[in-house]
Amino acid sequence: MYSEPQPHEAVTSPAAAVPAAPVAKPSGRKRWGAMSFYACTVLGVGILTASVALLWQNINDRKTEAQQHAFRVVELHDDLLDPAEWGKNYPRQYEGYMRTQEIAATKYGGSVNYQKMDKYPVYRTLFKGYAFAIDYREERGHHYMLIDQDETERNKQFKQPGSCLHCHSSINKAYRDEGRKAGVPDDKQKEQLMKGFEIVCAMPIQEGRKLVQHPVTCVDCHEPKSMQLRVSRPGFMNGIAEFAKGNTDDYPHLPSIMSWRKGKKDKDYDPNTMATRQEMRSFVCGQCHVEYYFHGPGKLLTYPWHRGLKVEQMEDYYDNQVSHIDWTHPDTGTPMLKAQHPEFETWNQGIHARSGVSCADCHMPYKREGAIKISDHHVRSPMLNIARACQTCHRYPEEELKARVEAIQDRCHDMETRAETAMFELVGLLKHAKDGGAKPEQLKPAQMLHRKAQWRLDMVNAENSRGFHAPHETYRVLGEAIDFARQGQLEATKVSNKRVETARSNP
Repeated sequence: MYSEPQPHEAVTSPAAAVPAAPVAKPSGRKRWGAMSFYACTVLGVGILTASVALLWQNINDRKTEAQQHAFRVVELHDDLLDPAEWGKNYPRQYEGYMRTQEIAATKYGGSVNYQKMDKYPVYRTLFKGYAFAIDYREERGHHYMLIDQDETERNKQFKQPGSCLHCHSSINKAYRDEGRKAGVPDDKQKEQLMKGFEIVCAMPIQEGRKLVQHPVTCVDCHEPKSMQLRVSRPGFMNGIAEFAKGNTDDYPHLPSIMSWRKGKKDKDYDPNTMATRQEMRSFVCGQCHVEYYFHGPGKLLTYPWHRGLKVEQMEDYYDNQVSHIDWTHPDTGTPMLKAQHPEFETWNQGIHARSGVSCADCHMPYKREGAIKISDHHVRSPMLNIARACQTCHRYPEEELKARVEAIQDRCHDMETRAETAMFELVGLLKHAKDGGAKPEQLKPAQMLHRKAQWRLDMVNAENSRGFHAPHETYRVLGEAIDFARQGQLEATKVSNKRVETARSNP
């Protein structure tokens, strides 16, 4: 019979009768592993978070740094000429500028101040009677441009005008001061500048030298408030305006001039208000790296661009507009022309110019310091800086690019040597005819060929790229130099032969 369980009796079932398995407690090793994993995860997340925060802060710092191109330590203005003062605001650029003191050589140039008359003695004959036959040295860097003027025998042994200081010194303040003394008020800034320019050009160089203390510096290329590039040299202002008016050749890489020619022309072309920034990156160099002459009794420094930038266009201006003569060769009686470092004119005829490449792109290429992008103010040959100067556009090894440049220069040097030989022989034949008693009218055809040949040879010899700025144009010019020199030899020989025949027929 069924009976109720008693209060203290346990009700059991078959399953309940099986004893329960003991609960396993985690071992100490497993417990430590789990805790370590958790701690590492927390630590890793913390490090990652901190790294991202630091990276974010660094990016923001670099962005801020990139916006602050200068820290205004010094208040800059047009009368502040000392580059060291500008360097307090722009230390990176100043460091580069000061490196123009460094001396380095390339195959055909560089900044080693050797005497060209010793290396190329033929020019003692070709420049005879002119100051360059006494002292003609390879140029050094911008740092030395005023020092070299002080030291050259051309200024010690010959009377030279203050015109030379236009490109060898930071001189605009002196121009303004002299213009002010002459009565031009400060509210007529351009007129004051131009008047002072006229006054200083007419001075002896020793007198003008007292007015300047520095070579070309920051203020000559930069507007001090905005740091925008600017043209400051009166010679270039006048020259480029005349070029815009007087020449019709197509120069697509000078779009502002092409545009001005198509416009109203109600005022002269002004690079400071009309030129593009890329044009200005060549114009600031073209202020000084140009052909020029001293015009009139006042020795006003003038660029002969009234009919164009090509060798025959400048020659036409000299021959037919101003009848200019630099000196008369004592052996031949020829009225001669002397070219002066015409890099700007030559560059304008070359493929790099036509491709929109400026002077600064190669000679002052961009570089980065931290987050800041600047132009390298260590102005020098691109052959000393191929990686930044050339490889930005030309993706070839440095050795290959250097070989290409030197191949162009080797060919130019070979043709230049041939032209020098032809010129030397022409001088000898002309001297023989002149010493033999030939009349001036008999000598004139040969003399005019002498003038033409020498002008073309010197346009290449005085230019500092050894043909690279415009290879095809350089070869053309040298070819004409050789041709004119050989024609001159024939003319001189005809004169001498004619005199011999006359002497024989009239014993």
